[in-house]
Amino acid sequence: MIIFETRKELYKMGISKKELEFNKNDDAMRLKISALERELNKIYEGGGQKRVDKLHAQGKLTARERIDLLLDPDTERIEIGAVAGYEMYEEHGGCPAAGVVIVIGYVSGKQCIVVANDATVKAGAWFPITGKKNLRAQEIAMENRLPIIYLVDSAGVFLPLQDEIFPDKEHFGRIFRNNAVMSSMGIVQIAAVMGSCVAGGAYLPIMSDESLIVNKTGTIFLAGSYLVKAAIGESIDNETLGGATTHTEISGVCDYNVDSDQECLETIRGLIDKIGHPENAGFDRKEALAPKKDPKEMYGILPADRSKPYSVREIIKCIVDDSEFTEYKANYGKSIVCAYARVDGWSVGIVANNREIVKNAKGEMQFGGVIYSDSADKSARFIMNCNQKNIPLVFLQDVTGFMVGSKSEHGGIIKDGAKMVSAMANSVVPKFTIVTGNSYGAGNYAMCGKAYDPRLIVGWPTAEIAVMGGSAAAKVLLQIEVASLKSKGEEITPEREKELFDTIKNRYDKQTSPYYAASRLWIDAIIDPVDTRKVISMGIEMASHKKAEKPYNVGVIQT
Repeated sequence: MIIFETRKELYKMGISKKELEFNKNDDAMRLKISALERELNKIYEGGGQKRVDKLHAQGKLTARERIDLLLDPDTERIEIGAVAGYEMYEEHGGCPAAGVVIVIGYVSGKQCIVVANDATVKAGAWFPITGKKNLRAQEIAMENRLPIIYLVDSAGVFLPLQDEIFPDKEHFGRIFRNNAVMSSMGIVQIAAVMGSCVAGGAYLPIMSDESLIVNKTGTIFLAGSYLVKAAIGESIDNETLGGATTHTEISGVCDYNVDSDQECLETIRGLIDKIGHPENAGFDRKEALAPKKDPKEMYGILPADRSKPYSVREIIKCIVDDSEFTEYKANYGKSIVCAYARVDGWSVGIVANNREIVKNAKGEMQFGGVIYSDSADKSARFIMNCNQKNIPLVFLQDVTGFMVGSKSEHGGIIKDGAKMVSAMANSVVPKFTIVTGNSYGAGNYAMCGKAYDPRLIVGWPTAEIAVMGGSAAAKVLLQIEVASLKSKGEEITPEREKELFDTIKNRYDKQTSPYYAASRLWIDAIIDPVDTRKVISMGIEMASHKKAEKPYNVGVIQT
């Protein structure tokens, strides 16, 4: 590779400043994607090869091998929460992917969500983040009437952290509450016991519509043989206590006794094949057209320097069918682009932060990524229009927040921002959020952050989620730290101040990274930008299984 020392040399070769910037952005994005792939490959190893070998020696498959056999070959899938648990619980040896693999995919041609315990990670024990991830899977199933398949192989609650997983409203017990609620909603639930299923977890198979158990490897009991011996003095082995024969011939807990993981998964495929077709929510779809603009061009469009402007319209052209869209109120509220388009044939309404510096009709400069009164007003009306027309909403987030200052306050930014939030929060059409860049403060809320129930929310490797940007936050935190130290009589030299600033900013920047967000399930996944179309398309397909249950009503809205 030839490295050119100066831009002059590049210009001489006919490479423009714009091309140079594009290539620099492209390189930066590809490096981030490469880093993401490396981290994901580590996560996919689960508890490591030794534990994988141990499972195979027992005649069992790993969670990911089971999912691969269950899903239709050569079909698209979306993994939910692969980064969950990232760099968490390191004092306990870590918890890759939160010890459970969750995938939205196709089984016998029908879209399903699959939840598979990873027995290579602490024998599939439940950490606090495991419970949160399982609840997210059930939430997706309930929101979209999506059949859910549990592949159970778990030792139960991770006892050293039992206080963080057992008793609260959003803890382990909520899962069985959801089992009951989903059953009443008519959502298909199938549970396959392919290893341990103990304690409270033993209720899951019987609370599902149908349950399978693998002979010799699957066991279900409220208490294992050691605990039974300690509690009541009875001596019994685990197989007799709660094995496949016991539960299919004596207790009646399970419906199907199968001889291997492979037979179990094939039986599930047969059961899913027979279920009726879901209802249709009426979202419009035509024959899909690929974007005219290569989706990989997004790598070069999004600036590596996040302070630099760019046109979100160019990003949209890389995502939508035929690179065509109809922009709503194009010359009003220019810091947000609202547009009708199609993604993989599906009709969508797009609400996207524009990062260009623009002038409004009054001649006032407006900064890209900032929500102004006019852009909030426009967005609110557009969101209401999409609800009126039964069009799913896609939010492209690269937002620094709402405009501040006397001019903005006097102009009613709080009122207009509230109008946008109200219109979005009460939306009855499904919402999908893609965090492409910044997701700061109240901008995160207005652009349908996690708290506003997007059906799916994903981030690009460039995503940053925080109350404010790193430099601004670090300056505020530095002032507090310096004041505290000075009050204790410490002299703060410029060198010491810089050292403090760097320490604070590094800590803050780590918390704003997409990995930090994904590890805590603030976003469902970190994705390659080219997968944006797939996420939106599969997301709308799953959302189409459930009609809106209430009319659109924004309540009291300020105008």
